[in-house]
Amino acid sequence: MNFTEDGGVRRINEKKLITLVKKNNDKKAAGEIVKFYYKEIFAYVFRQTSNEELSKDLTQEIFISMLKSLGGFDDEKASFRTWLYKIASNKIIDNYRSTYYKYVTVVDEFDEGLVGYENELEESFQIKEDAKEILEIINTLNTSIQQILRLKIFGGMTFLEIASLIDMSESTVKTKYYSSIKKIKKILEVKKNEQRKRGV
Repeated sequence: MNFTEDGGVRRINEKKLITLVKKNNDKKAAGEIVKFYYKEIFAYVFRQTSNEELSKDLTQEIFISMLKSLGGFDDEKASFRTWLYKIASNKIIDNYRSTYYKYVTVVDEFDEGLVGYENELEESFQIKEDAKEILEIINTLNTSIQQILRLKIFGGMTFLEIASLIDMSESTVKTKYYSSIKKIKKILEVKKNEQRKRGV
């Protein structure tokens, strides 16, 4: 097996396995890569769908896409993990473009970098009944914004990692992230005001 223990963190010898898959189409090496990342990617998908069967299907499609695209992976541009998350994010976005699924997941927390309006935002976003609306709003945003929000909120990536994936500067990613959060909050407030006026 190509697993090692380093500082208590379980790691995989990705470079060796990727080379084996690229050069020899090594099925065993491909299987090890999939096995190592499967639970992590499935969890990333499930947090956004709350549908086990759909998550299994999408996760399978993500790894199929990964294996088909592996020849184009460049470890000088991004780590394998962040590259894989980009594939996963794109697959989820594609899925919601073609078919509507209800969201029931609630965003538990935001990065500590939120300043000024951090507590207010967290309280708003942690209200369970808002979860479906929040994720529906995310789904209506343009692809690059969706990628930033999904990778940051659900993937737990740093702004620097996201920036390297979508060819933006770190500062631009931060700006887009926080402005999008504020936009979502504003949309929610408008909806709530309309509901109050209607007596809902």
